[in-house]
Amino acid sequence: MTGRPARLDARTLRDLVLDPGSWKSWDTPVQPRDVDPEYAADLEKARERTRQDEAVVTGEGTLRGRRVAVVAGEFGFLAGSIGVDTAERLIRGVERATEEGLPLLAAPVSGGTRMQEGTVAFLQMIGITAAIARHKQAGLPYLVYLRDPTFGGVLASWGSLGHVTIGEPGAAIGFLGPRVYEALYGEKFPEGVQTAEHMAEHGLLDAVVPHEEIADVADRALRVLSARQTWHLDVRDAEGPRAEDGTDADDPEDHRSAWDVVTASRRTDRPGVRRLLRTAATDVVGLSGTGAGEKDPGLLLALARFGGAPCVVLGQDRRGQSLSAPLGPAALREARRGMHLAEELRLPLLTLIDTPGAALSQEAEEGGLAGEIARCLEDLVMLKAPTLCVLLGQGTGGGALALVPADRVLAAANGWLGPLPPEGASAIVYRDVDHADLMAADQGVRATDLWRAGIVDRVVPERPDAADEPVEFCGRLGRVLGEELAGLLGRDDTERFRSRLHRYRYLGR
Repeated sequence: MTGRPARLDARTLRDLVLDPGSWKSWDTPVQPRDVDPEYAADLEKARERTRQDEAVVTGEGTLRGRRVAVVAGEFGFLAGSIGVDTAERLIRGVERATEEGLPLLAAPVSGGTRMQEGTVAFLQMIGITAAIARHKQAGLPYLVYLRDPTFGGVLASWGSLGHVTIGEPGAAIGFLGPRVYEALYGEKFPEGVQTAEHMAEHGLLDAVVPHEEIADVADRALRVLSARQTWHLDVRDAEGPRAEDGTDADDPEDHRSAWDVVTASRRTDRPGVRRLLRTAATDVVGLSGTGAGEKDPGLLLALARFGGAPCVVLGQDRRGQSLSAPLGPAALREARRGMHLAEELRLPLLTLIDTPGAALSQEAEEGGLAGEIARCLEDLVMLKAPTLCVLLGQGTGGGALALVPADRVLAAANGWLGPLPPEGASAIVYRDVDHADLMAADQGVRATDLWRAGIVDRVVPERPDAADEPVEFCGRLGRVLGEELAGLLGRDDTERFRSRLHRYRYLGR
C-alpha cells in the first residue's frame, strides 16, 4: 500500500515515544529448549538479525515524566509470532505492570500464532488475555497502538482490549491473513478492508495516528485515565464557578414560555458538545465507535478534563443528527462502551443530552433500539462510577432518557426534557400539532419546571440565549462542570450510589 510509513522496530518506536534515556528493560534471557533442529535454526537466525532473543520486549520508562510500562512486538523476529516463551515474557510484563500500578502501553505487531509450536502456542492467547483483564480490573489504563501488520490471535487478544486503541497509518490489520484466505478460498481478500483507516471508519479503532504523534496522544489520554488518584492536586489551581454561574439554591425563575425554551434549544447556531469541549475542556482525546464495528455520528465519546477533574464524556452531537440520520441503536451501544470504560477506570461519567429524538425506522427496530435504551438505563443507574448529566439542549424521548440517570443532573436554562417532541405529544392528545406550545407547558419540560420537580439539581444560566453568547456560556458551564465533577469524586462511593438509587425510586412521589 502506498503511503505506508517505514516499519519501525521495537527499539526505534520505544525511543521515539518515551523520554530520552528513561528505558529500563524487564526482559530476562530466554532459556534454551529442546526443539526441532530446523526451528532452532530459525530462532538463531532471528536472534542474529534482530539482536533480540524473542518477538516481544518488555520494560518501563517515562512518558512526559510519567512512569509507564511497555510491551512491544518485534516483527523481525519470526514475523512477531507468539510462542510459549514469547507469551511468558509478555504475561510477566503485564503482571509486573499490574503489581507496580503502572499504566500499560502495548505496541503489537505480528502475523499471529507461531506455527512451529502449534496448538500450545495458539492457546497462549488465553493466558495473555487473562493477564490484561486483571490489569484492567485493577483500574489501570491499557493503551494499544496497532502496527503493520497485526493479525490472528494477537489481534484477537492483546491487540483488541485497549481502553484506547489507535493504529499506524496504512497498517494491515485483520483476523485472517490475506495469504491464508487466498489459499483457503482460491481468491484474494477484498482490497482495502484490512487497513487501519478502514477499521477506524467502522468504529474498530479510535484513531489512526502517525509515529511522531503517539507520545502526545498517549500523554493526553493518561492525563485523564490516570487522574483518579491525583485529580485533587489538579483542581486546586482551576478557576471555580463565579457568583453568576448559578447554584443549587438559585431559583431559576424563567418568564419565558416552555415553547420559547423549546424553540431556543433548536437554534442551529446553539453551541453543542463539540463547542463545549473546544472552549472549556483540556486533555481531550476523542474515542470512536463501539469497538464492535459500529459508530454513529450522533454520539461523541471522549476523554476530557474540566477544571482538572477527569471524566469520560458521552455527548449527543447536534451536528451529527438529522431527520435523515437520527440517533440510532449504534449510538447507544457506543454510549455503553463509555459507561464500561468509566466503570473499569473508576472515572466520572459525564452525559450531555442534546437530541431531537431517537430514530424511528425499520433499521432502528431491527437494530434493537428499545433494548439498547433499556440496557443503557440499566448500566447507567447501576454504574459504580460517579455520574453527571447535563440537559444541554433538546431532550426528546428515549434517546434522552437513556443518558439521564445520574448522581447529579444539570440543565442549561434553555435545556428541556420530555417524552416526545411537543408536536408529537400534541398529535397524541389533540390529533394535530397545533397545540405543541400548550403541551410543552402542561408537561413541565423547561429546566425551571424540572428544577422545581426535583428532576434537575442545578440550572446554568443563559444570558439570554447560549447561541448569542457561545464562548461565555461554554466557559460558564465548564466551570460548573469542574466543580460538580470534583464534588462527585470527593463523595463516598457507597453513599453516592445509595443516594442515586433512592432518588429514582422516589422521584415524583
